[in-house]
Amino acid sequence: MMATEKRDYYEVLGISRDASPDEIKRAFRQAALKYHPDRNRTDPDAEAKFKEASEAYEVLSDPEKRQRYDRYGHRGLSGAAVHDFSSMGADDIFSMFEDVFGAGFFGGRRRSRGVDLQTEVELTLAEVARGTERTIEFERNDYCDACSGSGAEPGSARRTCPQCGGYGQVEEQTGFGFLLGRVVTTCPACRGRGTLVTTPCRRCRGRGRIIRRRVLTVKIPAGIQDGQAVRIPGEGEPGEEGAPRGDFHCFVRIKEHPFFERRGADLICPVPVSFTQAALGARIEVPTLEGTAEITLERGTQYGQLIRLPGKGLPDMRTRRRGDLIVQIVVEIPKKLNRRQEELLRQFAETEDKTVLPESKSFFERLADFLAGQHGDAGENRK
Repeated sequence: MMATEKRDYYEVLGISRDASPDEIKRAFRQAALKYHPDRNRTDPDAEAKFKEASEAYEVLSDPEKRQRYDRYGHRGLSGAAVHDFSSMGADDIFSMFEDVFGAGFFGGRRRSRGVDLQTEVELTLAEVARGTERTIEFERNDYCDACSGSGAEPGSARRTCPQCGGYGQVEEQTGFGFLLGRVVTTCPACRGRGTLVTTPCRRCRGRGRIIRRRVLTVKIPAGIQDGQAVRIPGEGEPGEEGAPRGDFHCFVRIKEHPFFERRGADLICPVPVSFTQAALGARIEVPTLEGTAEITLERGTQYGQLIRLPGKGLPDMRTRRRGDLIVQIVVEIPKKLNRRQEELLRQFAETEDKTVLPESKSFFERLADFLAGQHGDAGENRK
C-alpha cells in the first residue's frame, strides 16, 4: 500500500539543511543544467533526475513549504499544492523558473498547454467504502484580471517584436565547417508571440499572471486505491493565450486501519479466539466497517481458518460490487495456567488420541514414511 519513498530534497540538490535561498537557487541551476534532457540524450535517467531536482527546488525555495518539509518531511506537504513535474516537459519547467534561468534560456521554448498541479489527501477505509469529498485550498498562477493575461496595461498597444519581425521564430546557425546548418527556434525576445508589451500591466508587472487562491471540492469515488489520483480537468495553471489549462491531480493515501488489511476489494481481519472456543465452538463478535457482526465458530475450528462475510468488504470502482470481509481465526494458547486449569488439561491430555486429529494424523503418517526411508537408505549404505 505504500508508494515508492522519495529522496530527501536537500540530498537531491546536494546542499545542507541550513542552505540560504541563493545557495538553493544555485544548486538547482547546476542540477538542471547537468540533467537537462537535451544535454543528456544517452542517459535514460537524466529526465527523471531533472524533474526530481525541480520538485526539490519548488519546495525548498518556498519559505512556507520548506518550513513544513523541515518539520514533517514529505508527509508535511500533504494538502499543499505542488506541481506534478512527472507530467511536465522540460520546457514547461524552465518557463516556471525564469528567475533562475532567464527568459531566453535554451531558446525560450515553451509548450502552450498549462502545467498540472497536484496534492495529496488521506482517507480512512470507512471513507473509501462510502466515497467522500474533500475541500482543498491552494494557490496557483492565474490570468491577471486587469490585463486578461496579455501583460499589457489596459488601453496600451503591443508592438511588433524587432528580433523576429512578428513571426515568433528566429533562425540560428549551428555547427561548424561542413556540419554548418541552421535551425528555427522560438524567438527568445517575444517567446513566440510576435509582439512585445510597450506598457507593462501595473497589476501583474507585465507577466500576465498573478497568484490567486483557489478552493476546490473534490469528489473521491468509493473503492479508490492507495496511490490513485482523481483528475480535475482544467484546474491547473493557464497556458498561453487561447491554450487550455493544465489539470489538477488529487492523489489518495489510505490511512492504516487498526483491524483490517486491504486486498483489492476484500478486507482481511485476524481475530483471536481461545483454545476452548475453537475446540467447542462459539458465537463471537467481529469488527466490520459498519460496526460489529456475530459469527459462529464450528466445533474444532483450526488455527488460520478463514470465515467469509459476503458484501462486508469495499466496493470495486469498476463493477460497484462489494468485496468480502475475511475473518482469519487466530487460536491463542494461554501462557499462564492456574493449578486447576493445568490439572484439567493434563486429564484431557491423557484422553487425547492424536490419530483422530487431521493435521496430527497426516503429520505422523508422513513422519513414519520419512523415517522408514531413512532406515532404508542407511541399510543400502552399509551394503
